[in-house]
Amino acid sequence: MADDLKTRETTVQPEIRREQSLARIQAVPWLIVILLLAAVAWLGWRAFIYQEEGDPVGSAMLAFEKQNSLTVFSSRFEVVAESEDRRGIMGVDLLKSRQAAIIPATVEYRLDLSTMDRDRFEWNDESDTLTVVLPSLRISRPNLDEGAQKTFTEGTYVSRDASADLARNNSRQAERKAAEFAKNPEVLALARQAAKEAVRQNLAIPLQVAGYGEVTVDVRFDVERAPG
Repeated sequence: MADDLKTRETTVQPEIRREQSLARIQAVPWLIVILLLAAVAWLGWRAFIYQEEGDPVGSAMLAFEKQNSLTVFSSRFEVVAESEDRRGIMGVDLLKSRQAAIIPATVEYRLDLSTMDRDRFEWNDESDTLTVVLPSLRISRPNLDEGAQKTFTEGTYVSRDASADLARNNSRQAERKAAEFAKNPEVLALARQAAKEAVRQNLAIPLQVAGYGEVTVDVRFDVERAPG
C-alpha cells in the first residue's frame, strides 16, 4: 500500500510541474501583448494629451504649431478704373477712345504664425490671463474678377489694339486702387478685430481642454499700445 502511494506521488509531481511550465509558456505571449498595449497607450498619451504642468504658453504655442498662416479676414469690393487711348498720324489724333470699368476685387488678410515665438505670449497666473501680441497683418495681392467686370466704352471706332490697351491699363489701375483701398484704416480695423477674435477662439478652447479652466485671452497687435 505504501509503495502504491509513493508511486502515485512521484507520478503526480512531474505532471504538476509540466502543467505549471505549460502555463508559464502560455502566459508569456499575453504578457508581451499587455506590455505592448501599455507602451502604445503611454506613447499616445505623451504625444497627444500630455502637456507640461503649469505651462499655458506651451499649450498655446502647440495650438498654432501646425498652422504657418491663418486667413482672418476677406474683403470684396468694386474698383472703378478709367483709361483713354489716342491714335493718329504725325502727332495728329485721328482716333480717340475711352473706357471705364467697374471690376470686383478681393483682398485677404493673413497672420504669419511662423513668427509666434514665446516672446509674443505672456501668462498671468493670478488673473488666468494669456496676453498675445500679434505681428502686422499681411495683405494679399488683390484678386481681380475681370470676368465679372462691367465696361463702358466711348469712341467712334475702337480698334482691337486700342481695346486691348484700354483693358490692360484699366486692370493695372484697378489693382493699384484695390491695394490702396485694402490699407484703408477702417478696413484694417475690421481685419484686426477679426484676427483678434480668431486667435481668441483658437486658444481659449485648447487651453480649457488642457485643464486651465476659464482663461481670458487678451490679444493685441505690435502697432497697438499695451494697456496701462
